[in-house]
Amino acid sequence: MEWRDAETTFDDDVLDETTLPRMFDESAARNADGVAQRYKGGIYDRSLVAEGVVSPAPDGDYADLTYAEMRGIVRRLAAGFRDLGVDAGDRVGILANTRMEWAQTDFALLSVGGVVTTVYTSSSESQVEYLLSDPGATGVVVENADLLSKVLAVEDDLSLEFVVVLDEIPDGSGMAGAVRDRDDVHTLGEVHARGADGFDAADFESWLDDRDLDDPASLIYTSGTTGRPKGVELTHRNFRANVDGCYRRFGPRPDRERGAISPEATTLSFLPLAHVFERLAGHFLMFAAGATVAYAESPDTLREDFRAVRPTVGTSVPRVYEKLYDAIRSQASESAVKRRIFEWAVEVGRAYETADEPGLLLSAKHRLADRLVFEQVREALGGRVEFLISGGGSLSPDLCRLYHAMGLPILEGYGLTETAPVVAANPPEHPRIGTIGPPLSNVEIRLDRSIVADDTEESDVGSDAAVGELLVRGPSVFSRYWNRPDETAAAFTDDGWFRTGDIVERGPDDYLTFRERAKRLLVLSTGKNVAPGPIEDAFAASPVIEQCLVVGDGRKFVSALFVPNDEGIREWADREGIDLPEDRTKRARDERVRRRIQREVDAVNERFESHERIKRFRILPREFSTDDDTLTPTMKKKRRNILDRYADQIEMLYD
Repeated sequence: MEWRDAETTFDDDVLDETTLPRMFDESAARNADGVAQRYKGGIYDRSLVAEGVVSPAPDGDYADLTYAEMRGIVRRLAAGFRDLGVDAGDRVGILANTRMEWAQTDFALLSVGGVVTTVYTSSSESQVEYLLSDPGATGVVVENADLLSKVLAVEDDLSLEFVVVLDEIPDGSGMAGAVRDRDDVHTLGEVHARGADGFDAADFESWLDDRDLDDPASLIYTSGTTGRPKGVELTHRNFRANVDGCYRRFGPRPDRERGAISPEATTLSFLPLAHVFERLAGHFLMFAAGATVAYAESPDTLREDFRAVRPTVGTSVPRVYEKLYDAIRSQASESAVKRRIFEWAVEVGRAYETADEPGLLLSAKHRLADRLVFEQVREALGGRVEFLISGGGSLSPDLCRLYHAMGLPILEGYGLTETAPVVAANPPEHPRIGTIGPPLSNVEIRLDRSIVADDTEESDVGSDAAVGELLVRGPSVFSRYWNRPDETAAAFTDDGWFRTGDIVERGPDDYLTFRERAKRLLVLSTGKNVAPGPIEDAFAASPVIEQCLVVGDGRKFVSALFVPNDEGIREWADREGIDLPEDRTKRARDERVRRRIQREVDAVNERFESHERIKRFRILPREFSTDDDTLTPTMKKKRRNILDRYADQIEMLYD
């Protein structure tokens, strides 16, 4: 295919074998006058603002930092951290939300040889203790007083030499004294001041020269969906190779007229930078390309931040695209007329995207739907989005088609922490909905078919396809889990291929389709294998179902736990003149709600084989969330925790 040839022969200044800090420094020099970061005012008490390093942004609006300005901050922070004692190989944690200082701190620590270990802000005190003690962190950078208190609560179990706080600590927080009275607690502004006082350009260059591609760059801990989090050690080479592979796929190639990650691109960053997906796709890749990275206030303010930033590209996880679509649908349902127009436009969009040849009539309908509905949706997201990237989980093909129909193409990809992370992604020129795309040009894949059961033979997926566990090899693949030699050995085949643990289908032109995690396959007592993911994804565009978990391992049939879409249920009840209880628990038990959800189940069941169909279900009154540890910070379901929490409800399904 022509785009593959263009990808492999593409040449650009961004593509090189350099360490991450050198990559950033060279990009900052090339793009000195371009905007590197946009930051929102009225959210944080930034210590860099208090020290006069950056100007305050207007409340609720964005201010800009050029690449030259960001480069200066990174260099002086690097000198400041060096003055605090950070040396090559030292592990330093970052415990903060996604914001501009996270990015600046990351590049500064990498510049002096630090190994950044990441901690989610939602972590409990015991999790913070584990994620800092397991790697033997000698320092930690925290966001504010609340997160500082978490660290200080467990400091007796740690070996910290310093703590740095991004924000000013307000009086009355209970933590002001810690910053004032202790000589091992500093603000980021103070670290910058230390670096500015002692900065020497020749010293900084020598630090970058001392870095090696095979030096560890980061310890990123797995999400813990299948057990205790493991520290994945990723080197500069691992990340750098993945930047190059992704840049070849999404960069400004000569064969591409628009829709590229380049100095003209702007992205809105809101996923946790503690997660490998955002760290690569929304951080390393963007800064290497010279793009602009704007930081959202929070995942709850995305609609207003999209309008303010007007991004051209974006990266997110399926759950965010689901919630964003729910918000779009809800806004379009403010009146009966608007709701009917929106529903008509959605049906037209579905038909248009699934038709091999749309024809004159369907094309005319799609143009009208675009003018009446889809154009407004695009404007609500800033009006400049060229494509969106989805990773970190499986995206519903039906939902993906709707986004494509609205002129907001989502390019689904696939990766793991251990592969730094991207293995495969749909190219902008030839996306195939329902697939995770072909592998990157510098990633090798192989299928282990021995893990696949007899009922998923080649004949089930077509003569041109094969199904098996995905094995990966290449420069972006990690070499070890931190202090876990046995688990490292088990993760690789005897001839050096990394076992992903994921079942995929390999189709024509090497496009891959994700089937299921090998450990998540349900084996019914009848011997049939059932992949829960595609069934759960089938409810993603439902107006009345918010979340679904399919169960049935070791049972005779498939069942499900449903969390209703509260707003969708209310709208349906209002239209039907049904007076529902205000209490969510009582609504979940209401027989009329149950019948409405049964209609959704019946419609979805038609898409699946008889042994895959949901026979029974329970309705839960509350969402799976990070608060109760049923979702990871990147909004993947923690199946084991959900099964434990709702064990009684599941037993009732099979009584």
